[in-house]
Amino acid sequence: MESAVPQELPNRDAAVVVARDAQGRVALLQAWFDDHDGEYLFLPGGRMEPGESILECAARELKEESGATAVELRPLGDFAITLGSTARVHLYEARGLTLGPQELTASETDFQLTWWTMADAVDAAVNGRFLLPAGPLALFMASRQESDAGWVPAPGH
Repeated sequence: MESAVPQELPNRDAAVVVARDAQGRVALLQAWFDDHDGEYLFLPGGRMEPGESILECAARELKEESGATAVELRPLGDFAITLGSTARVHLYEARGLTLGPQELTASETDFQLTWWTMADAVDAAVNGRFLLPAGPLALFMASRQESDAGWVPAPGH
C-alpha cells in the first residue's frame, strides 16, 4: 500500500508513561497549546535520544517532565506513530516513584504537573481533554491491567 504521508517524518521511537504514586494517582501534565487554542492534558513522554534504549527514554522523560523516578516500569504495548513512519510509541506504566523537581527544557517551562485519580484521568480522556492519542490509550491500557505481571526494574534500579 502506498502512503500519502510525507516521508520526512521523524523515525525515532517515543515513550509515554502512566506514572502512578503510592495512592494510585496518575501524573498528568497540562499546558496551553496556541495552535489548538486551548489547554490540554498529556502524560510524560517524548522521543528517544541517540544511543538510548526505549526503556531509558521512558525513565528519562518521566524524570524530566514530572520529576519522578520509578523503581519499576511495565510495558503496556506500542503502536506506529503514523503509516508513513517506522517510528513507534511505546507505552509504559511506572510505579515505586520517588518525587523530585521537574527538569524541563526551554520549550517545556509551562508544563504544570498535576495528580489525578485513574478514574478522573480516564474521564478527562473520554471528554477530549487530551490533544494527542498516546496518553488516552496508555491510560485505558493501564486502567485495565491491574495485575503485578510484567513489571521490570527501571534503568538504574
